[in-house]
Amino acid sequence: MAGLTAAALAAVGFLAYQASAAAPADLRPGAKATASASPSASPAPSAPGAPGQVAKDPLALPPQSGSGERVVYALADRRVWLVDENGKVTRTFPVMPSTVSPAPGTYAVTSRSGVVRGSDGVQVEHVVRFATVDGVTVGFSAAVDGSMSSPDPSRRTGGVRMARADGDALWTFATVNAKVVVVP
Repeated sequence: MAGLTAAALAAVGFLAYQASAAAPADLRPGAKATASASPSASPAPSAPGAPGQVAKDPLALPPQSGSGERVVYALADRRVWLVDENGKVTRTFPVMPSTVSPAPGTYAVTSRSGVVRGSDGVQVEHVVRFATVDGVTVGFSAAVDGSMSSPDPSRRTGGVRMARADGDALWTFATVNAKVVVVP
């Protein structure tokens, strides 16, 4: 047993020596800190997720998403933001996109319905319509049963689904003619 302990200590000591020999001079034991009048170089930008890289806040309002009071719908992020007249986000939430999506741009709410059957046959509430793409009306809604399942990719549907509580908030916020900004 003592032999194993001695071997382990020797291995740890050897590894510690290798680590200290490979360390930069100013980090080695006994090195003195030096001050420099010249500025140090900034590190080169690194890949996302690399040390030193500031991660993007997934809940942050997308850049180039307009100004003033508006609903912002980010297609790639599958997220909606409700933004007040001062540009402050009052709520953000995930959505399940429909199979038909509008092109990025600025739209206006064209109509609303309290409770209807969606184009996929699901009973929905708080429908807020804002675009038409090749004959398919696109709008936000919440399934009455609370589901947010992926739409059938073989059907052309325009319902962007959200949780019922988020649907309630959007319904209150986005009246007819309210601005909707769609970003990639």
